[in-house]
Amino acid sequence: MNVFVTGATGFVGHHVAKALAAEGANLRLLTRKSSSLANLEGIPGEAVVGDLANPESIKGALASIDAVVHVAADYRLWIPDPAAMYRANVDGTRELLRMAREAGVRRFVYTSSVATMHFFTNGIVSNEDTPVSLGDMVGHYKRSKFLAEQEAIQAAHKGQQVIILNPTTPIGPNDRKPTPTGRIFVDFLNRKFPAYIDTGLNLVDVTEVARAHVLALTKGTPGRRYILGGENLTLKQILDKMSAITGIPSPTVKIPFAVAATYAFFEELITGRIRGEEPRATLEEVRMGRKKMYASSARAQQELGFRILPVYPAMRAAIDWFRANGYAP
Repeated sequence: MNVFVTGATGFVGHHVAKALAAEGANLRLLTRKSSSLANLEGIPGEAVVGDLANPESIKGALASIDAVVHVAADYRLWIPDPAAMYRANVDGTRELLRMAREAGVRRFVYTSSVATMHFFTNGIVSNEDTPVSLGDMVGHYKRSKFLAEQEAIQAAHKGQQVIILNPTTPIGPNDRKPTPTGRIFVDFLNRKFPAYIDTGLNLVDVTEVARAHVLALTKGTPGRRYILGGENLTLKQILDKMSAITGIPSPTVKIPFAVAATYAFFEELITGRIRGEEPRATLEEVRMGRKKMYASSARAQQELGFRILPVYPAMRAAIDWFRANGYAP
């Protein structure tokens, strides 16, 4: 099978491309001129230079392709120009769907995010059928991913074979950027995590997320969304697990959301707007933290053969990789 993959230079995309190659797929990997190619080392495939912001630059790369796996996304919780995020996440997805349709590509797997789901403050577990609307989306990242997912759903309704995958919070090695989740690990390892808020996440092993992408190519039902998750954990439980792995003390101070919001406000003002650097905390993160992002992966288990793996080995692998690559002592 000839597969065109976007985002393979990133964290999740690297693992997806690796999993596809292990299954014998012939890969064509989209890269940008500015992309670091470190995550492509050891993955057989043809690197194609292009940019979803300029669709014509990649149109030829879709020739003779059987499936597209669209993992690339602008994943930031603070961005000076939000319009750039919408161009990448929404417009880029719409144009890639169109070009794949015009090129006669048979299958299209779109990597969305659990961020497009509706969550609750009391920890109720959400699934793909939990009612949600654009008004539930907090911040530009969530809104852009929600709108991009709607493009994928509409394409499926018009007959295109589009399968939508919604990873929760992937963890594991090779998070080079790192992602916002990876920064939690890096800050903890560098002892820059003095306190925590009462929030919760679903952590998932990135290698199982990657395996689900391979499964979706043959088992996914067009138009269906599949949550790819692991363990539902409070932030305090996550920090305690990291402490057990590393021996670094877990923070014991829980701060109210009002205090966290005040800190984030001044971080955005001083670090973001005045210094032009990425703030360590943002109001968007605090607002997202008011809800526990707990999710069920039952549909993916039943229909794709997805597995819910213990998260501890993936956490250890992430920590070992960050330390080995100089992100922390």
